[in-house]
Amino acid sequence: MYPPIKPYESGFFQGANSEKHQLYYEVSGNKEGDPVVFLHGGPGGGTDPKDRQFFNPEKYKIVLFDQRGAGKSIPSAELENNTTWDLVKDIEVLRQKLDVTKWHVFGGSWGSTLSLAYAQTHPDRVKSLVLRGIFTLRQSELRFFYQDGASHLFPEQWEEYLAPIPEAEQHDMMKAYHSRLNSPDENIRLAAAKAWAKWEMATSRLIVSADAVAQAEKDDFANAFARIENHYFVNEGFMRNGQLLEKQEIDKIRHIPTIVVQGRYDVVCPATTAWALKRTWPEITLHIIPDAGHSSREPGIEKKLVEAADIMASKGL
Repeated sequence: MYPPIKPYESGFFQGANSEKHQLYYEVSGNKEGDPVVFLHGGPGGGTDPKDRQFFNPEKYKIVLFDQRGAGKSIPSAELENNTTWDLVKDIEVLRQKLDVTKWHVFGGSWGSTLSLAYAQTHPDRVKSLVLRGIFTLRQSELRFFYQDGASHLFPEQWEEYLAPIPEAEQHDMMKAYHSRLNSPDENIRLAAAKAWAKWEMATSRLIVSADAVAQAEKDDFANAFARIENHYFVNEGFMRNGQLLEKQEIDKIRHIPTIVVQGRYDVVCPATTAWALKRTWPEITLHIIPDAGHSSREPGIEKKLVEAADIMASKGL
């Protein structure tokens, strides 16, 4: 990773077609550099100052922003007018605000979903894609992580995830959590949010990270992360099942240079989805990291993402 840097510009911009949503953004690196936009995960995860460090600050103009309801954006955990396509429009608002013609797009996990959705909507605005932990929000992907799949590998953490839900409702965990994450009782909401967030934090690395699990105990983070994720997932991402992998959609972006970094033992976004993308789009470069799970903080993934960003900067796109 590159050394820590501070932004030279930060503030808020109004979400597209929304008076309610005010989105935090920041710009760091080289003011005259090659623009790159970082799309965070979740949805609802927010950005972290470390996210600036994937990029060479001498070559890149580095743009980070917190999506609707996430991170420093306000109102926190807001679900109204919060869909995939609202976020795609927000990216365009930010691009125009910063007077960028085309930029590199970098995103992992849900950030890869949003990167693909944005690129397929605005292919003429994307110089390159660097994607990690491919997630296309198909029902099979959601079932594996939230119902029957990852539970076989992390049974003790799964038991904690089941705990807030009565056995009679456990046949549909996303739906059961949805009712609790939208409960009028703040205590019920927060308990559900922490359990939901802890499940993902506990399964995101090859070796469970105590620091990541501790993040799930923070009220504001857990509330935004869990409520927004669940909102998107029960609504199937506001898109057709498998839409991002359809040939007609991939054909729109087939010309865009793309590098994908995928952990072999990623149980949050298993490698089968990255492989499905590669089969539909053989032109991409796919790196499967043999000793990594899901997190961008896994050493092998981190290293390859920095290399990928360096490659895209060197192409002179």
